[in-house]
Amino acid sequence: MSISAATTVGSKVTSASAIVADAVSGSHVLKIEGYSLTKGLGSGEVIKSSIFDVGGHRWYIEYYPDGYGSDNAGWISFYLNLQHPVATNVKASLRFSLLNEMGEPVQMYSKCSDSIRVFKTTALSSWGYEKFIKNKSLEESTYLKDDSFSVRCDIVVCKEFRAEDTTQFVTVPPSDMIQHIGCLLSSGTEVDVTFLVGEETIAAHRLLLGSRSSVFMAELFGPMKEKHISQIKIDDMEPRVFKAMLHYIYTDSLPEMDNGDASVMAQHLLVAADRYGIERLKLICEDRLCNFISTGTVATTLALAEQHGCKGLKAACFKFLRSPGNLKNIMDSDGFQHLTSSCPSLLSELLANVAP
Repeated sequence: MSISAATTVGSKVTSASAIVADAVSGSHVLKIEGYSLTKGLGSGEVIKSSIFDVGGHRWYIEYYPDGYGSDNAGWISFYLNLQHPVATNVKASLRFSLLNEMGEPVQMYSKCSDSIRVFKTTALSSWGYEKFIKNKSLEESTYLKDDSFSVRCDIVVCKEFRAEDTTQFVTVPPSDMIQHIGCLLSSGTEVDVTFLVGEETIAAHRLLLGSRSSVFMAELFGPMKEKHISQIKIDDMEPRVFKAMLHYIYTDSLPEMDNGDASVMAQHLLVAADRYGIERLKLICEDRLCNFISTGTVATTLALAEQHGCKGLKAACFKFLRSPGNLKNIMDSDGFQHLTSSCPSLLSELLANVAP
């Protein structure tokens, strides 16, 4: 946060300064599981989140399922509270956002403070939104899934203001190395190996693949390599999945995906990343799949997590199944039958983790 000033002679900037606010930012995601059980508590009745740290202070969120007061009937309210005691007043800005199934803020239901708020030391101090979203709007939306929804609170804590000299004589552009490496894949320049994936032939660069994957390194440069083989057949993988994996190898990012395809692609990419030892890609897919857990996907997702050693994804599935009614809802599904047949040892662990 800054206010800048500059002295100019003609069109030449001779000096510049800025009033800079030293700030620390952080966020906390609050997931409401069993929303229908919280609704009906009555106006003014509050449920508190766990305590979390941002900017050296301790905070918690207050959730009012039936509104902060009688004037807010039919609305859900959220407030951010500063945990007392504190030595001095705390200045901060805040934003509450409803999250979609991808864990991204929904613009229509994102509310932010238009100025710095002061959380005082002298009394219980909170700021928030008494009319965050109507109960009816939430219940008719796609953001309430399996009787659960999530909100994120973003906090920026202002520490102090100071002046800085910001005169800049040379502008250094951001690194574009990734862009240039990505162009090697899209242009096909100097490719030296091809892969037959299904009916498609896909070209790449041996050295780059080997540098990013220990499995590719062994296949392409290890003692068992076939020096004169220019085409390698890839079984049990769709061309679009292999292309997405190559896109990550070359650009360190995932390609654009349709929302409807993101969950399926994340599953396939996780398997591919595990197969080729690309650990960061595997973790990215694991993290994404945590956002897609529902009664329709949890059984197959849990089986996938067990088969590929995804501890975080497995823990997220167990947490989902501990919510009232979720385990009962999936026990007759085809996915649950597949889970018990493909991972029988997981059944006892599942029951131990979801037992009250």
